[in-house]
Amino acid sequence: MEKGYLSLVLHAHLPFVRHPEFEDFLEERWLFEALSETYMPLLEMLEGLTADGVDFCFTLNLSPSLCSMLDDGLLKDRYLRHLNNMITLCEGEIDRHRFDPSFHRVALMYYHRFTRTRDKFVNNYDRNLIAEFKKYQDRGVLEIITCGATHGFLPLLRVNKEAARAQIRVGANSYRKFFGTNPKGIWLPECGYYEGVDKFLKEEGIKYFLTETHGIVFADPRPKFGVYSGYYTKNKVGVFARDSESSKSVWSAEEGYPGDYNYREYYRDVGFDADYDYIKPYISPCGTRIFTGIKYYRITGPTLEKQPYNPEIAAKTAADHAGNFMFNRQKQIEHLSPMLDRKPIIVCPYDAELYGHWWFEGVQWLNFLIRKICYDQNTIKLTTPSRYLQIYPKNQVVTPAASSWGYKGYYEVWLNGSNDWIYPHLHRAQDMMGEAIKEHGSGGDVKDRVLNQMVRELLLAQSSDWAFIMKTGTFTEYASKRTITHLERFHLLKSYLDRGSYDFEVIEDIEEKDNLFPEITYSVYCP
Repeated sequence: MEKGYLSLVLHAHLPFVRHPEFEDFLEERWLFEALSETYMPLLEMLEGLTADGVDFCFTLNLSPSLCSMLDDGLLKDRYLRHLNNMITLCEGEIDRHRFDPSFHRVALMYYHRFTRTRDKFVNNYDRNLIAEFKKYQDRGVLEIITCGATHGFLPLLRVNKEAARAQIRVGANSYRKFFGTNPKGIWLPECGYYEGVDKFLKEEGIKYFLTETHGIVFADPRPKFGVYSGYYTKNKVGVFARDSESSKSVWSAEEGYPGDYNYREYYRDVGFDADYDYIKPYISPCGTRIFTGIKYYRITGPTLEKQPYNPEIAAKTAADHAGNFMFNRQKQIEHLSPMLDRKPIIVCPYDAELYGHWWFEGVQWLNFLIRKICYDQNTIKLTTPSRYLQIYPKNQVVTPAASSWGYKGYYEVWLNGSNDWIYPHLHRAQDMMGEAIKEHGSGGDVKDRVLNQMVRELLLAQSSDWAFIMKTGTFTEYASKRTITHLERFHLLKSYLDRGSYDFEVIEDIEEKDNLFPEITYSVYCP
């Protein structure tokens, strides 16, 4: 019998980026890269594990905004165009490196990856990745959970409680639409917790959520089992905290596995290395060099002189690191088990995009880890938070501490000098939303239609991604523009209601551009 449990939790999320008004839009590549490097490889991994009869399970959060993009016909068409473009680039790379064996084999690797991805996307998955992920949930090997509607950072939206409630309510409704059942769990955006948010989770039938380590370590009263058990809030919603020891070995660029010198170097890309006239058809339409995903070098070390990437050596390194991770978790469980009156659980939450995108070998590592845990030892068993609550339905009741998984563990990343200007505007719009519903709700089809779109615009403006991007200093202009644009559209729609005069051409244009959550109604903003 196992002595404890390991719960792997992946958080797959991207902000809603869709621009039908442009033929080609740079930021839409965020989705295309994540599809090719993370989501499609994860599905391939699930296929292989299932085909080999591996007894596994893990948890995956597919955020509502990501699901909306995965379900969008325009973005599917553009992704297929992107794949065809990358295959053409790979064909050129194979020819360009035909006399250089070390680079030629890597060019062939990319060509086969992209052609296989296109074949699976079109022929195996019928361009419907949500249905593919759902298939594994229905088989009981994957526990898919929901998130806030547009990943709004709830602690900074709660000045209007209906704003926080709407994020959770729309997230739960989106999940029901795509997966045909109630969500068991939720990934609170940025793991942002504040006291009282669990009330909204209970209203939607959500059984558990995840928090940062110190959210439980500093809970009131002191947690009996540290972060190695589930707990209940006062509203009897389960809560699990991240294990910091297992996180560091994956997250840390200095101490963690992704920094190994055998792994692929992310920052050396053919989009910057190749001759400009050659690479121009494959970079930004405005001519700016960008990452293409074709990279030929390994990390090598703290030097500018990088060595060619060797996929076989990198794969062996990933297998070794998977074994090391498993060994460390075994020792952790063996140490904890005698001290607790229950089998401990180690919860390991990570951004899904770390695997495959930032850490190219990450999906391989995950595949090796799952197989090693299932075949090479009997100390640990894979589980999910909901299964653990079924095994241990009686748990200590605590009030978690306010927390997030951002820098310094509180709210600073999303509230600082680079982005604090957005919140007075968001909070005012949140209040105006409630006022507009009271005044114009059930005022007829036209008014209801405008109110529904106002909710979409407000949700999009609330996305925590924009504040995060402003803080990091990358794509800052785009993040600021998105916040301003959605608030401008919100106020324009509000002015139509106040005047009783409507420009339907403008309304239709806004609805076409911001078409996520087509089933939404303004009632999600009502008490």
